[in-house]
Amino acid sequence: MSADRTAVDPGTWSSALDAVRLLDADGSPVTHDRYDPVPLPDLLEHYRAMVLGRRFDDQAGALVRQGRLAVYPSSHGQEACQVAAALALRPGDWLFPTYRDSVAVATRGVDPVEVLAWLRGDWHCVFDPTAHHVAPQATPLATQLLHAVGVAHAARLRGEDTVVMALCGDGATSEGDFHEALNFAAVFHTPVVFLVQNNKYAISVPLAHQSVAPSLACKGVGYGIPGILVDGNDVAALSAVLGRAVADAAAGGGPVLVEADTYRMHAHTNADDPTRYRTDEEVRSWECRDPISRVRTYLRDVGALDDAAEQALAAEAEALAAHVREGLSRARPSEPDDLFAHVYASPTPQLLAQRDLLRAELATEEADR
Repeated sequence: MSADRTAVDPGTWSSALDAVRLLDADGSPVTHDRYDPVPLPDLLEHYRAMVLGRRFDDQAGALVRQGRLAVYPSSHGQEACQVAAALALRPGDWLFPTYRDSVAVATRGVDPVEVLAWLRGDWHCVFDPTAHHVAPQATPLATQLLHAVGVAHAARLRGEDTVVMALCGDGATSEGDFHEALNFAAVFHTPVVFLVQNNKYAISVPLAHQSVAPSLACKGVGYGIPGILVDGNDVAALSAVLGRAVADAAAGGGPVLVEADTYRMHAHTNADDPTRYRTDEEVRSWECRDPISRVRTYLRDVGALDDAAEQALAAEAEALAAHVREGLSRARPSEPDDLFAHVYASPTPQLLAQRDLLRAELATEEADR
């Protein structure tokens, strides 16, 4: 068992609170005593995914403003967390995302158009979770963590080599489901990696109003789960930490809790006004910690990235955005009876009467054409 999987004792919190970092905000490499530098091919893969993810994220925001999406929770500024979580998993592992983790879902291989379809009004998960080993994105806070633990426990009982990556935000750590999931995972020694993306606000509630723990990673102490704090804007550090956590879980090491120190640059959703609870100065202070700029600087400094490669990647990102625009501009088939089919296990007389009334109105409209 690796050294960093030793459960953190409350008396050693001060040392445990040093965030793992392999690249400084200016792109300079940092030596760490437990994590080796990430190989350049892996860093290039992460950089590519982050650039594509941000273009996808920005395109989704534009589609909201155009009325083609009802809502979109942006992860702009959290791309390192999104990409590292998805790429740390093996093909047979599972990802359990939140509503803000669209970039992680797309990085896992789901068609970006299918990733966004539920945000334009579709009532079900459009993509096949079993084909991609990606659970539907969860809107209720922390409920997916219990599902994640259940899948991991079932896989372990069946003797399957499966690790589950369960994503959540800092606000979810204030929910009862978070604590139930950690407790179950610890007691049954399930192969789950909990990644808390601490972006500082649960909608409008700052972290200081949620917890006085010195770190959310320390919350694992009460359950006997190792807690690791990592710079959430350093994709190299995230790749190293999450990669080892997945490997350890697969080897029987049990669950681990990783807190990524990051920041939500955009509003909670398009319905949110972040100026009511945070200042422009605070936002600007995080701009210099941008996760994409950080790794780009490093890759260019070591000669692994040049203008030609950047231009090719920019063209790939624009092609992705065009694919998303085209896909979400196509009319989707709809079945009016679906409005009534899944309200009750057995439809009530009133529901059937409403269904028949709608059918009659649609038939009249069709006859009048």
